[in-house]
Amino acid sequence: GANPVKLGHYGLAEETAAINRRAAELALEAAGARALVVGAIGPLGIRLEPFGETSRLEAFELFRKQALGLLEGGVHGFVLETFSDLDEIHEALRAVRAVCALPVFAQMTIQEDGATAYGSEPEAVARALDEFGADVIGLNCSVGPQGVLEAIERMARVTARPLSAQPNAGLPRQVGDRKIYMASPEYTGEYAKRLVEAGARFVGGCCGTTPEHIKSVAAYVQSVSPRQVVTIAAEPVVAPSGVEPVPLAQRSRWGRKLAAGAFLTTVEIVPPRGVDPTHMLAGARLLKDAGVDAINVPDGPRAQSRMGALMSALLIEREVGIETVVHYCCRDRNLLSMLSDLLGAAAHRLRNLLIITGDPPKMGPYPEATGVFDIDSIGLTNLVHRLNHGLDPGGNPIGAPTAYVIGVGVNPVAVDPERELRRLAWK
Repeated sequence: GANPVKLGHYGLAEETAAINRRAAELALEAAGARALVVGAIGPLGIRLEPFGETSRLEAFELFRKQALGLLEGGVHGFVLETFSDLDEIHEALRAVRAVCALPVFAQMTIQEDGATAYGSEPEAVARALDEFGADVIGLNCSVGPQGVLEAIERMARVTARPLSAQPNAGLPRQVGDRKIYMASPEYTGEYAKRLVEAGARFVGGCCGTTPEHIKSVAAYVQSVSPRQVVTIAAEPVVAPSGVEPVPLAQRSRWGRKLAAGAFLTTVEIVPPRGVDPTHMLAGARLLKDAGVDAINVPDGPRAQSRMGALMSALLIEREVGIETVVHYCCRDRNLLSMLSDLLGAAAHRLRNLLIITGDPPKMGPYPEATGVFDIDSIGLTNLVHRLNHGLDPGGNPIGAPTAYVIGVGVNPVAVDPERELRRLAWK
């Protein structure tokens, strides 16, 4: 984690190279002639485009500073570890390649379902890391030996690159006020043997492993040899690049009018606090009769608990027959929930979105409620943009693309107008 972003929290961003250089020197002194030392580089701790404000070029420069420090310290190679975003690990790899030709391990991390946090399956991870040109590809952290074994078996079927595996010592359990990793050294060692038999050339441990675990791993793997990969996929697999989005004029009546340059009118109706939508629907009917083009449906404005915006919009469209523009915010949902909502809304033919970050919970009547904010409005805009191209956050095809008309907000009286304009440009 000794990168400029994380060190910046302590006012040490300018010391990135020096800190990494000294860390490498200390590791080399401790290892002596007994072991090689590789420099570890992890995620920046911020979201890259399209889900955040940091560009890939900016990420490249941040990684390059860390890589230079480790190189100056004398490392024998690099391990890029615990990444969830393929785009981010690609920039880290490019940064290392820009400063040296030393061997590079590229390791992603997966969740209990076997995919990354962005939805990339093990096969897609292997193909991408292979294409990026890492010397060794693999997995580390997050899950225990069983989960990593299953994913390594899948990766071995589609790549001839050497594989590495560094699972956690099982999944942690809360014991009192501590998290304890439950896998014993013997259990970890047995799975290390199975990982080698599955095709891994490099095995080790991540969170929760101790010197005893590593000693057990070494003892178990001495008696086995890596499985030889005889064949891989017969035909080259091309990474999905998405499909052409539905033209704006074909997405909705609202989109058709926008594409034609028409002057549109929309009025906001706040969903009810309870379960009775009668007043909301009556207001929508009056506005439809008055010739309003669409109803704006806010999503928990001022952090208040009301009927959900998606369900309210669905009621209005079905019961009244007027289009809605649904406000959708990042406050109350994690990335997985957002994706589920957006796919479901598309299936119900809700097509018009106004994407917002959302008011913080402290503004509302439940100040202790948790604000999730996995991504902000910039990231959510790019998520919907990807869905409109038929891709999920991990770049995996979803079949037919969504057809959302995307709207975003801008504050014309922002305290920092330059920052507000930069955010608008990102959206």
